[in-house]
Amino acid sequence: MDIRSIKTFQTIVKYGSFQRAAEELQYVQSTITLHIQKLEKDIGQKLLTRGKKIQLTEAGRLFLEKSVTLLKEYDFLYHSMVGLTSGEIGVIRIGVMEPTASYRMPHIMKAFMQKYPLVQVSIQIGNTAALNQMLEDDVIDIALCTTPESAQNHIFEPLFVEQVGLLMHKTHPLANQDTIYLRDMKDSDILITTSGCPYRKKLESSLLEKGGLPYHSIEIGNMSALKFYVQADFGLAVVPIITADPIPENTVLKAVYDLNYGLVTGILRKKEPLTLSTATENFLEILKEKIRMEHPPLVI
Repeated sequence: MDIRSIKTFQTIVKYGSFQRAAEELQYVQSTITLHIQKLEKDIGQKLLTRGKKIQLTEAGRLFLEKSVTLLKEYDFLYHSMVGLTSGEIGVIRIGVMEPTASYRMPHIMKAFMQKYPLVQVSIQIGNTAALNQMLEDDVIDIALCTTPESAQNHIFEPLFVEQVGLLMHKTHPLANQDTIYLRDMKDSDILITTSGCPYRKKLESSLLEKGGLPYHSIEIGNMSALKFYVQADFGLAVVPIITADPIPENTVLKAVYDLNYGLVTGILRKKEPLTLSTATENFLEILKEKIRMEHPPLVI
């Protein structure tokens, strides 16, 4: 029993004629006859009686009722498979770290969903280590994060550098200093994020290398909240510049002369399999286009 024969049967019933069905389906009439003969042989029941008017047998009435649902489900399945191949439908599972998750992803996802509204999207937010493990555990398909410390089974494609700056209250002594070095932060109150945050790791290693120790730290679990604690004059914070825009009232954002670069952010994916779903590849295409519009090409 094949789909063509079922469609032929339904068309004959609809038009009440083998000839009309042949015209509608653009078959010769002998093909229509063969379809019905094969269908009846497969089922083991006669479906139609031919005379002045084509009539349904009891088996034919039952088959017609059930085959309508069958063909609807087949058509849905067929178009689903076509959509999956083209990327018009599907599921993409993305892992994203901050600040990309809050400050870049919304407008990237808006552009993607406008073009592919039927694709289902799952976004997981975590630090690079957590996203690396999610990728290993097949919880996500790709991650947008900083360079992982270790990723033997994964591939990392750099996209852009997330620039950082030093945010401070306007009354802080460094606020009026033209050039700031890491050593100038010695003995200051510094707001830091959690231990797994790559921005904290970068800051701590840079302070150690450039003589900015010792300092007093206050740990704030959310990177986006740092600027509000600076605004309340709790201390200094090295933050991604994108998170400080607009700069809070009564605060100043300055460059640190010997911390004049940020963290490389890119796409982390598995080495195997090399191919991703079409929907995921479509997302990456839009992602890269948006990043190119905001950042010059990154040369590592």
